[in-house]
Amino acid sequence: MLENTLTHLQALVSFDTRNPPRAITTGGIFDYLRDNLPGFNVEVIDHGAGAVSLYAVRGTPKYLFNVHLDTVPDSPHWSADPHVMRRLDDRVVGLGVCDIKGAAAALVAAANASDGDAAFLFSSDEEANDPRCIAAFLARGIAYEAVLVAEPTMSEAVLAHRGISSVLMQFAGRAGHASGKQDAAASALHQAMRWGNRALDHVQSLASARFGGLTGLRFNIGRVEGGIKANMIAPAAEVRFGFRPLPSMDIDGLLATFAGFAEPEAALFTETFRGPSLPAGDIAEAEHRRLLARDVADALELPIGNAVDFWTEASLFSAGGYTTMVFGPGDIAQAHTADEFVTLEQLQRYTDAVHRIIAAGA
Repeated sequence: MLENTLTHLQALVSFDTRNPPRAITTGGIFDYLRDNLPGFNVEVIDHGAGAVSLYAVRGTPKYLFNVHLDTVPDSPHWSADPHVMRRLDDRVVGLGVCDIKGAAAALVAAANASDGDAAFLFSSDEEANDPRCIAAFLARGIAYEAVLVAEPTMSEAVLAHRGISSVLMQFAGRAGHASGKQDAAASALHQAMRWGNRALDHVQSLASARFGGLTGLRFNIGRVEGGIKANMIAPAAEVRFGFRPLPSMDIDGLLATFAGFAEPEAALFTETFRGPSLPAGDIAEAEHRRLLARDVADALELPIGNAVDFWTEASLFSAGGYTTMVFGPGDIAQAHTADEFVTLEQLQRYTDAVHRIIAAGA
């Protein structure tokens, strides 16, 4: 099956599904998948803004496999055409082979090597921070015992990961000459820096918090802009920051805490993106969901990996009520890099596992 997986992967890589620019349509890669899933009932839906989903079902499967087909844009540091897959001694190189078209190719190969029941949901908006495909699927309420979301996890079942929240803050001050004594609220940049110190101290106070092998709150002030010149009081400043909470942490509570550190109150404080943690729920519910996912992984004879810091759309399925895990080939360290690669061993391991699950009638 590895050769069949590589044949499909070569074709999938050749389709330009970079996101942005979100120019993905219902043809192209979706036509290829439809043509290579004989015996499946296939439904392709355009959700707008480059968000297209393909839902394919054969028989009455217990489990749903989900893979996103969009990729990040290629960087100028690629050594060759990123849409032409290259096979080396122990790996293949191409845009999306690791994140995560390798899994999509393996699903097609495994499905065609067996007539067992299977269900696949392919989506194309994971890299857009605008999960229309998953939201539309969840609204349908289709029952599955569990969902296996493909992301690079070294072919291990990951049962927990952090959530994510991104925030835009704006501070307002009063322009003036910097030679005189300033009150605390005069400079928008001074407000922002004092806010940052309070926020960082709070993050440090949470260092001992833990869930499922993860510890602390991940936090990053990613961008600060404002001011005019060194001898002028800054009338405006803007901060963009993000944090990645543990499962069971209250994102709304954290947002309120960070907003409260601004003195005076920030002129604007708005969350620009949120992704829940995996598993969803408070600490008791999250742990219950994690144990259910572990039972599924054990039943499917999948090795269980450590919880991870990166975010995936598996959390959306968990928040929607599904028992969910992350399971896919490749190393996350290769995702979003120039000359992205996935090893042949990883593709083989993942394809074999999927084939075993499908052939067993799952």
